[in-house]
Amino acid sequence: MPSGDIDREVPRMRALIAAGIGLAAALALVFTITAIGMPAGKTSPKPLYTTVPEHP
Repeated sequence: MPSGDIDREVPRMRALIAAGIGLAAALALVFTITAIGMPAGKTSPKPLYTTVPEHP
């Protein structure tokens, strides 16, 4: 096997390893947030104002 083939494969393997690490980190983050769950909270009884008041 010529050494040129090996030199071309190294960057591909690094990219594949980096993609695998990124995917594992993203899945770990998703599973951690899922395990923690939604915070217990209530919605405000006051309505939100969605219109701008008239200018004087």
